[in-house]
Amino acid sequence: MTAIYVLEGTQIRTLDDFWRVIGEAVNGPGGYFGRNLDAFADCLSGGFGAPDDDDYVVEWRDHKASRECLGYAETARQLEIRLWRCHPTNRPAVSADLVAAREERGMTVFDWLTEIFEDRAPGVLRLQ
Repeated sequence: MTAIYVLEGTQIRTLDDFWRVIGEAVNGPGGYFGRNLDAFADCLSGGFGAPDDDDYVVEWRDHKASRECLGYAETARQLEIRLWRCHPTNRPAVSADLVAAREERGMTVFDWLTEIFEDRAPGVLRLQ
């Protein structure tokens, strides 16, 4: 039987909200399913926090609300945080991405997440 994990898009306004909502959907209240993009990718591909059953689907309901909230403003906010934390050799690339986000160009946080789903768990994500 296919397990269905539901993400309520109206509850996802920031990347931190996404970590909370997916963690709770998969692993219950206070559950973990990644707290950064790399950990999330690991969880999707069978690392810590992954569903026990490989037969699962993630339904992202009201994904359009999330897409808007996880757009360029949230992307710029996340890139500002990343810029302060990243290795000095990565700062030029992160700075360029930040400029693009402020100009509403390039990938958004929503795009980052959906791309990870497709790369690590193709066909699992259903946008509704």
